Amino acid sequence: MNPTVRYPVYDLNNRLLVAAGTELTPAFMADLIQKNTTKYEQVPMLEYGSIRDDLMRQFTIPPYDVIFSREDAMTTVLGVLEQVRLIRPLLEAMDYFRTNDFHTYQHMLIISALATLILHDLAPRYVSGDRNLHHLGPSHDLGKVSVPIPVLLKKSPLTRAELDLVRHHAVAGYVMLSHYLRDADNLACLIALDHHERLNGSGYPRGIRQDNLVVAVTTVCDIYDALVAQRPYRPVSFDNRTAIEELTWMADRGEINMEAVQVLVAYNRRMTPDISRVQVSREHRGKPPAQNMYGVILEDTGSVTKV
Repeated sequence: MNPTVRYPVYDLNNRLLVAAGTELTPAFMADLIQKNTTKYEQVPMLEYGSIRDDLMRQFTIPPYDVIFSREDAMTTVLGVLEQVRLIRPLLEAMDYFRTNDFHTYQHMLIISALATLILHDLAPRYVSGDRNLHHLGPSHDLGKVSVPIPVLLKKSPLTRAELDLVRHHAVAGYVMLSHYLRDADNLACLIALDHHERLNGSGYPRGIRQDNLVVAVTTVCDIYDALVAQRPYRPVSFDNRTAIEELTWMADRGEINMEAVQVLVAYNRRMTPDISRVQVSREHRGKPPAQNMYGVILEDTGSVTKV
C-alpha cells in the first residue's frame, strides 16, 4: 500500500519536497530521488558534536543503567555505532532536536543504541560493519521536524488535528530520508515509515501488517522508551515493571514482536541465563502513572476521549 502525504513535507532548509495529497508511488519516489543531485559529507555519528557524551549519559539513567551494565552490552553497541557514518543533514537535524525538543533527541539516540543491542542478538547480519548502517542511526523520528515544537512539547491533551500532525511524522520521515539518502528502499526509510505499524495491522500510517524484523525491533524499543522516559504529557514515567507488562500484553495480542520483548527482558535482568531461555512473566502487578495524557484527545466539544 502506497502512503499518502496528508500535509506538505519540506526538507531541512524549508524547501518543499512533496505537496499535500500526493500518493507516494514507486514512480513518484524514484523521481523525487532522481531530482536530488547533492552529495553529502558523511561523518562518524559518535564523533559529531556531543552525541557520544549524551548517549553515554543515557546509559547511566534507569532502566538503561541495568540494560547496558552487562559486560558485553555497551562494548557491543559502541563497537557497532562507531562504524555508523551519517550524512551531515541528518546530524544537523539532531542538533535541531537537541536545541528545541531534548526529549525527542534523547529518544532517538537511545533507540539507536537499544535496537542495535537487540538486533545483535536476534539478527546479527543487520549490525555487520560490511554494509550501509544508516538504519542503526538516530533517524526513525526524523519526520518530527515537520511537527510544530509547541505540539511536541504540549503537556495537555492533543486535539485531533494536533494528533494528526504528530502521526504525520512517519510519512514525513520516510520522504525526507528517501530524499537525503537517495534510496527509498534503505532500511532507515522503511523504519521511519513503519515503526508505528503493528504485526496485526492495527497501527498507522498505512494500517499494514508489519513484517520486517528490523522495523519490529525498532517498534519495541520505541514503545519501551516512550513508556519509561520523561515525557511532557505526564508528570511521572511508567515504572520499568509496568512498561515491560505493557509490552508483553501487546506482544500477546499479536501487535509487536515477542522475541524482541524477550531479549529486552533479558537485558533488564542483572543475572540472566541464555537469552533464548528467558521466561517472560505474565503476572500483572504494575500500574500506569496518573495524569498520563498520552492517547487522550481533546474534542471540539471540550470533552476528552482515549484513542
